[in-house]
Amino acid sequence: MITAIPFLAGCVFGKKNADEIMRCAGREEDKLLCHHPKRTWRATTQKNAENPTVPMETGSWNEYLKFFAALLAIVNPVGAIPIYINLTADQREEERRKTGMMAAVSVAVILVVVLFTGEAVLDFFGITVGSFRVGGGILILLMAISMLHARVSQVKQTEEEVNDFADRDTGGVVPLGTPLLAGPGAISTVILYAQRYSSSLHYIILLAGIILLAFLTWLCFRMAPGVAKMLGKTGINVFTRLMGLFMAAIGVEFIANGLKQLFPLLG
Repeated sequence: MITAIPFLAGCVFGKKNADEIMRCAGREEDKLLCHHPKRTWRATTQKNAENPTVPMETGSWNEYLKFFAALLAIVNPVGAIPIYINLTADQREEERRKTGMMAAVSVAVILVVVLFTGEAVLDFFGITVGSFRVGGGILILLMAISMLHARVSQVKQTEEEVNDFADRDTGGVVPLGTPLLAGPGAISTVILYAQRYSSSLHYIILLAGIILLAFLTWLCFRMAPGVAKMLGKTGINVFTRLMGLFMAAIGVEFIANGLKQLFPLLG
């Protein structure tokens, strides 16, 4: 059959067109069927397998390190040590450890729930990612300004809430777990990073970062007396100011990226 192709092509299309057809088809079976849909799909698949160029649905490791660093700066478990010591001053050692564990677990639970439901909440309220970036960036920037003054931002906790929480026995969850640690800034950061990609691996990496953060929070509270004694009030304030400076940069970046999404001409 293959040897009859030149003769049939010459009869139907003429010698010049026949040469053009044979240049595409050739004398091998693979070249003969080069325009076959299934063969074309297989050839393309094999080529992509040998030289993959399709982008993965995950970010680079630098992005995930940046996510963890941002979350660590916003949650700032070291900066919460004085509040933890104050809340647990009248507790026994066992109760103090239980309070620290409850705070760490509540941070993990809140941020994990936000990780998997945050985007659905945005869709439900019809909020675009760009506008949420701008709003979240402004929120983080306000918190950063308070941290630069070594103060707890009123975005996290007002004076009335402090007086209200003083009469409660659930200090591990409220106010330590939320809003002091897993507050609006941390929630906004998790939502903004979660919506970047949709693959399972992306969410697993973010989940691992949240669990690691909760472990570090528990470790800070477990070692709180020693850390407070070693750093002192001045050392903790210096650390808080450094985290505030880092948070300010994160907030500005969120605002800039959000404005670019809302107004493409700025890009």
